Amino acid sequence: MTLDDAEELAVEQALALVGGRNHARDRADDQARERAGDHARDRAGDDARDRADDDARDRADDQAGDQVPHNQNPGKPADPRPTPCSTPSTSASRAPALPWDRARAVAARAGRGGPLAVVRLPLDRALGHVLAEPLAALTDLPSFDTSAMDGWAVAGPGPWTYEEGVSLLAGGGESPTARLPDGTAVRIATGARTPADTTAVIRGEHAHVDEARGLLSTRRPVGTGQDIRPRGQECRSGDQLVPAGTVVTPAVLGLAAAAGYDALPAVPRPRVEVLVLGDELLAAGLPHDGLIRDALGPMLGPWLRALGAEVSGPRRLGDDAEALREALTSSDADLIVTTGGTASGPVDHVHPVLAALGAELLVDGVTVRPGHPMLLARLSPEGPCLVGLPGNPLAAVSGLLTLAEPLLAGLAGRPTQDAYRALVHADVPGHPHHTRLVPVVHRAGRAGGRDHVAPLRYNGPAMLRGIAAADGLAVVPAGGVRSGTEVEILDLPWAPATPWTEGCFT
Repeated sequence: MTLDDAEELAVEQALALVGGRNHARDRADDQARERAGDHARDRAGDDARDRADDDARDRADDQAGDQVPHNQNPGKPADPRPTPCSTPSTSASRAPALPWDRARAVAARAGRGGPLAVVRLPLDRALGHVLAEPLAALTDLPSFDTSAMDGWAVAGPGPWTYEEGVSLLAGGGESPTARLPDGTAVRIATGARTPADTTAVIRGEHAHVDEARGLLSTRRPVGTGQDIRPRGQECRSGDQLVPAGTVVTPAVLGLAAAAGYDALPAVPRPRVEVLVLGDELLAAGLPHDGLIRDALGPMLGPWLRALGAEVSGPRRLGDDAEALREALTSSDADLIVTTGGTASGPVDHVHPVLAALGAELLVDGVTVRPGHPMLLARLSPEGPCLVGLPGNPLAAVSGLLTLAEPLLAGLAGRPTQDAYRALVHADVPGHPHHTRLVPVVHRAGRAGGRDHVAPLRYNGPAMLRGIAAADGLAVVPAGGVRSGTEVEILDLPWAPATPWTEGCFT
């Protein structure tokens, strides 16, 4: 049986089961309508049916995915004994999944929950950090009138007399002549202080020197202030140069140095620890005997660093509830990211361990595909947050951008990613009820057409081939979109990336 056949069969079986439930539920609804005519009960029944359908599809997707089911570990038989941290997990005790946009808002608020720490970092260590305070100029820029060109500083109308061998150089201190009398000129270099009463600077290529007569003339008209950078042209002392929350780029470093800074007030990078769960995962070599390579361990660290975090190397814990509990209680990270184990199988320990620790579940499932079983928890009122990612690779990417990205932005003092919309250049199927995140790549418009995004193939929950070619994710609403529709876009941290060609990815 092929993968597609298995998926179709699992979906049919799940929907058949749900259909039976719906039939009984429909009869109860009819009786209720006859008794009370209560429209609200109709709505409640519809919502319950939708949730049952979604749960069935989740189970079908788990069974038909490329990855080995988390509760069927081929390398180790299932242990029927309860683990030290395990508690019964039932769907009745779980909070309803949140809509995708609401889940992102919850994550952003969690990141902004406390005051930001501030450290002063030397310029050579500040790159990539976020400014904790606005950057105000410590001096006028430039701090004195300077020449914008190599040439001649002149005063008054020409022609001008000049003194042979006298030049004004950048960094040369005070001008040899305190003032420049009318009718005179002096050689000057770019960046050098102009003498008082200088009318203009004449570029060297526009000047004509009559050495025999000791006169300077110009081939072009001269305007007052020509090629002079006046004091304070770029800013005055105290002016705000960039606001708090700005990421320190090489250009910001240069601006800060020019404005007189030796160190910058910055927010420390959030510390993140990655815990990889699952006995079926290999750290090296080819998949074999039902074991698969860990794709998330190598991927998440660099991705989280691109989001502005300081990340330690991934820790591989396997399917061990006690090891997970120990890792959570001993961590000094600001954010812990786990991979796998967020569902309700026999070896899915994330929920039971969080319950045993008294953690507060802020998000327990999101109505998004892929990535529905993602979660966000606060381990204690003063402790770190935890983002639980599904084990399938693209589902984990969905969780990373849905929960971890806005949470880290808040912890680092950055604004969350600005939403924008772009035309999609193909029909994109959607989930009947949930948001769908689809890898896309930006394309330039042809023959005067608008720029757009093209959806990429290989976008199943267990696939990375599509996201490897993408520079963004399209946020596709329930029901899908038609070609030419505008959709919200989430940029990947490295967008715009290499200009991929469509090739086999679209």
